[in-house]
Amino acid sequence: MSRESKIRRKTNETDITFGLNIDGCGTYVVDTGIGFFDHMMTHIAKHGLFNLDITCTGDLQVDCHHTIEDIGIVFGQCIKEAVGDKHGIKRYGSAIIPMDETLVLCALDLSGRPYLNYDVTLTTPRLGEMDTEMVEEFFRAVAMHAEMNLHVKLLDGKNNHHIVEGIFKAFGNALDQATMVDERIKGALSTKGML
Repeated sequence: MSRESKIRRKTNETDITFGLNIDGCGTYVVDTGIGFFDHMMTHIAKHGLFNLDITCTGDLQVDCHHTIEDIGIVFGQCIKEAVGDKHGIKRYGSAIIPMDETLVLCALDLSGRPYLNYDVTLTTPRLGEMDTEMVEEFFRAVAMHAEMNLHVKLLDGKNNHHIVEGIFKAFGNALDQATMVDERIKGALSTKGML
């Protein structure tokens, strides 16, 4: 069973091609025009053991908002397509990740019911060319379009780079857990019989 997805999404603001292989080994090619965001996406690939191939041309002369949010939309769509009917997957994943002085929690459920609970306060407006408020917007877009319940919580931390990096690493790790296939699971892991 191939659990791969490749989606192209072109609007007046962005032109995105996004390839995802859930059963990868953590390889990546990421070129969004936003260096810090590229770096964060590589953490999802490496710590989730997903293969990612992402290119985006966006209206960065405006700001980074459209590029990051639209990549979140397409990433969510790729996740939803790649897991398909969700038969046999563990469905839930959670990670508590330390990053120097920082401790981040990420928990998710591929439930089919989109929701984001984001409890993180960042104290600097930008990291590189990325507005820090876009971290929440990115994960909201992913959660809505993957139809996942996603909780992100800062447990401790001061350095904004460490906090954001911890979030992306934790998300990759938790998503890896949730998408794992368990031979004991027959059908969808739900008393409803579907997710």
